[in-house]
Amino acid sequence: GDNNVTLTVTDVNGNSAEAVAVVTVEDNSAPMVVAQNITVELDASGNASITSDQINNGSSDNCEIESMSIDITTFDCTNIGENNVTLTVTDVNGNSEIATAIVTVEDNVLPTVSTQNITVQLDTDGTATITVDQIDNGSSDNCEIDSMSIDVTSFDCTTIGENTVTLTVTDVNGNSEIATAIVTVEDNVLP
Repeated sequence: GDNNVTLTVTDVNGNSAEAVAVVTVEDNSAPMVVAQNITVELDASGNASITSDQINNGSSDNCEIESMSIDITTFDCTNIGENNVTLTVTDVNGNSEIATAIVTVEDNVLPTVSTQNITVQLDTDGTATITVDQIDNGSSDNCEIDSMSIDVTSFDCTTIGENTVTLTVTDVNGNSEIATAIVTVEDNVLP
C-alpha cells in the first residue's frame, strides 16, 4: 500500500529541508504452488472425500498465503481411476496461481455376499438344477455387482442330502468375495 517517506536534504552549511513522498508498495508475485498426486479409497458407501491440505505439497508465497482450494473434493464409483484436481493458492494480496495433481480413486471394498440354504427335489429323471438367484440372498457392493456364480448347479441321485455350494460375487472393479450355502437334495419321486 501507500507509505509516506520523508526525504531530508542537508547542505554543507547545516541548512536542511524536508519533503514527503508516497511510496506505493505492490506485491505482484503469484504464490508458488506445489501439488502432489494422491490415492484415495472409496468407503463402504462408495464415496471418498479429500481436502486441499492433502493435495498441497509445500506451496509458498513471498508474503503470506490467504487461502487454498481444490476444484473437486468428493469422489464416487464413477471416478474410479485417475482424476485431475486443480489446487488454487491465493495470497493475502490477491495473487493466485494453480497447479494440477492426479487423484487416483480405488475401490478395494469386497462385495457383501449373502446366501440362503435351499432344498431341491430330484425330478423323474433323477436330476435337479439350481440357479444363482436361488442361492443369493441380497448380496451387495459399495459400487456395483458385475457377476455372480455358483460352483455347483446340477444334482443327481449321488448327491442326496446336504451339499455345500459356494457363491462368488465379483464387483465391477474386480473385487471378489465368497460365501457358502447348503443345498439339501431330496428324492421324493415314487417308483
